[in-house]
Amino acid sequence: MSGLGLRRVPSQSRREHVAEILREAITSGQLAPGARLIELDIAAELGTSRAPVREALRQLEQEGLIVSYPYRGSEVLGVSQDEVEQVLVPIRITIERFAFAKALPRLTEDDLRTLQALADEMERAAIEGSAERLADADIRFHELVIVRSEQRHCLQMWRTIQPRVRAYFRRDAPGHQDPAAVAKQHHQLLDVIRSGDEAAVLQSVERHIHTHLGPGREPA
Repeated sequence: MSGLGLRRVPSQSRREHVAEILREAITSGQLAPGARLIELDIAAELGTSRAPVREALRQLEQEGLIVSYPYRGSEVLGVSQDEVEQVLVPIRITIERFAFAKALPRLTEDDLRTLQALADEMERAAIEGSAERLADADIRFHELVIVRSEQRHCLQMWRTIQPRVRAYFRRDAPGHQDPAAVAKQHHQLLDVIRSGDEAAVLQSVERHIHTHLGPGREPA
């Protein structure tokens, strides 16, 4: 665990702070797939007891970022390209095509301005080289539309896969030849959303999600 630069956490919301620190270390690649996570070591480094660490590890396991084994502790679970192509991308397409269609008549001018601001934030984050901010704005863009769909089952499924989606966003960010590519893709998607053309939106959503197969990759 040494070398991560993990900060000590305050007494309040220790579980959330521990989970946040470990989540960031995992999605940024500081903790590589297969890295072991030992409760006692993490607690000592963060200056906290083992209870919030145990709870945080349980939460990260529910998010699909780690896996726990009896008597062996926990280890980081990577996001493979096969999983992205064959699991996460198809699930995203199913959820988001349905949710975007439902959200389209419900999006307000304030919503569109927020989506514009998030796309602009992606552009700034790319210029400044912040993969963390880029992934966060990307996630928030899609989640806003899913929330506006008012389809609770879609939102529930989205939030189940969201941590692993965010992990592969972070993984792929440095591989884009054009740092502003993700922002451009979202600006283009937003233009289609503004048109109100449902068929065009659904086509654009599917094409947009396929771009997250990874830099330089094309859907099969």
